[in-house]
Amino acid sequence: MAVGARSGRDEGEERPDDAVGHETEEEGAEAEKPRSFWKELPLLIGIALLLALLIKTFLVQAFSIPSDSMQNTLQRGDRVLVDKLTPWFGSEPERGEVVVFHDPANWLAGEPTPEPNIAQTILSKIGLMPSADEKDLIKRTIAIGGDTVECKKGGPVVVNGKALDEPYIFPGNSACDDFPFGPITVPKGKIWVMGDHRQNSQDSRYHQQDSTQGFVPVKDVVGRAVVVAWPITRWATLPVPDTFDQPGIGKQPPAPLHSPQASGAGTAGVTPAALGLVGAVPLVMWRRRRLTKGRTAR
Repeated sequence: MAVGARSGRDEGEERPDDAVGHETEEEGAEAEKPRSFWKELPLLIGIALLLALLIKTFLVQAFSIPSDSMQNTLQRGDRVLVDKLTPWFGSEPERGEVVVFHDPANWLAGEPTPEPNIAQTILSKIGLMPSADEKDLIKRTIAIGGDTVECKKGGPVVVNGKALDEPYIFPGNSACDDFPFGPITVPKGKIWVMGDHRQNSQDSRYHQQDSTQGFVPVKDVVGRAVVVAWPITRWATLPVPDTFDQPGIGKQPPAPLHSPQASGAGTAGVTPAALGLVGAVPLVMWRRRRLTKGRTAR
């Protein structure tokens, strides 16, 4: 009987196990609530900035055009996107490509360089503002290593014996009447560059007395400009002109997948930042789903 009475009391009592189970369900219900957007926002911003930095460094970078040396192909104030990926795989500039390159021999001497503040310096590193201290130029590749290039007064530019038809030259300009040159053989690992606004571009022609003899080392090339991205009304691709495909001038590679007075090209960087934000959103959403699933499982 004592045993029976004890059993009856056990059925009526709240067991510690029941209380523990009840508390766990309540905690689980609370844990299933996702974190608020504002709590996730710092993570979203951090990932976006990191992705923007990686994109700017290895994939694509935006540059602004501050001068008139590439008119009418490029206008002052245009933003161009530069492919920085293919050079990592050994690709070198080809004839006809518009390229951005580091100042090879102080071509930009005398150009004003504004002093950035701390905020501008930090934001330029991640591609959110133009960089004030980067000295880059943008020109068209006319000849590459091993080519012979020349231009006589009144005549066209001639590469490997083939005259170039250059419809991209600024209207009213001659091919080289302001500064005839050549014949010149371009050394291996170098390129010969000229601006499309021939009478307003201090390019390879004007720097033959410099340490690089007017040539741009391939190692100094940042990448190829592939598209005018801004302003929207100026959107256009920057393909290789047909004249560089004429037989005998040299073998041209297949088209890429993305299908001045020396002009500096300061980093605009808006596009890497935007791409970084786009890439960060799915990562943060994936993380939120993982956290929610994990809490529900408990």
